[in-house]
Amino acid sequence: MEPEPTTAAEVADGLAGCDYLADEGLATAVFLAMTLSRPLLLEGEPGVGKTETANALAAWTGGELIRLQCYEGIDVAQAVYEWDYSRQLLHLRTAEATGSATQATADALEDELYSERFLIRRPLLRAIAAVEGPPPVLLIDEVDRADDEFEAFLLEILSDYAVTVPEIGRFAASTPPRVIITSNRTRDVHDALKRRCLYHWVEHPGFEQEVAIIGRRAPEVGVILARQVAAATAAFRELGLYKPPGVAESIDWSLALGRLGAAELTPEITQASLGSVLKYREDQQRVADQGIGGLIERAIARAG
Repeated sequence: MEPEPTTAAEVADGLAGCDYLADEGLATAVFLAMTLSRPLLLEGEPGVGKTETANALAAWTGGELIRLQCYEGIDVAQAVYEWDYSRQLLHLRTAEATGSATQATADALEDELYSERFLIRRPLLRAIAAVEGPPPVLLIDEVDRADDEFEAFLLEILSDYAVTVPEIGRFAASTPPRVIITSNRTRDVHDALKRRCLYHWVEHPGFEQEVAIIGRRAPEVGVILARQVAAATAAFRELGLYKPPGVAESIDWSLALGRLGAAELTPEITQASLGSVLKYREDQQRVADQGIGGLIERAIARAG
């Protein structure tokens, strides 16, 4: 059953029940987006948990998660709808083979071809046309990768949650979907889209919060190792790396260390598992140049 939160604290508790630990700012932003029926634009560095917010929200509310992954060149056919041309062609051939094509008028046959039977619903249309159960959660992921034209089209869709398919008619949402839009800020999202949305910048979690996240997502890892991983990951982020590790990487690293049987961080185990947390050769080299031993020693001291 879909929850009806009355406070941001209820949202935080609901997301926590799905193993997503949101801070007060993010929980408040999600609460306002839900109660005001507004899209929520989440910006932040890769790996801070923007996409996972939508996953947890869908798990908590019971709404279907519908994901639209944006990329350069995405258009209406990939985002809204297209026609199943292969099935349409098969239908025509079947009509010819059975003789029904000669009996039916051309207009009637065309009406058959352009009916919902042959309509492929892409994420935006699926989210708008949903009619049963809790509102779906529409995740528009990495909108900054799409071009300006698609962003303008997206703004039009989000204004009234309706789409017109010329051959069929207008689809309008009876209940608007929950909309989460993410951006890694590889380019600025246009002001018009930002005005349509609520906005929240997602920071890397604080030390204690990251320890708690690791504990949730990698429960087989001991508390000592979880604290050391969180401290070491925070230290890596302070080195000016090309791609600083996010929460996703700290979880991956914890899982890898657990699989290797590590109980605590050592320079040797860190070196062997570094590819789990740093995914670029240049970043690994910078850590090596800083001295892995010293970094791990300071991380252990911070972890306590």
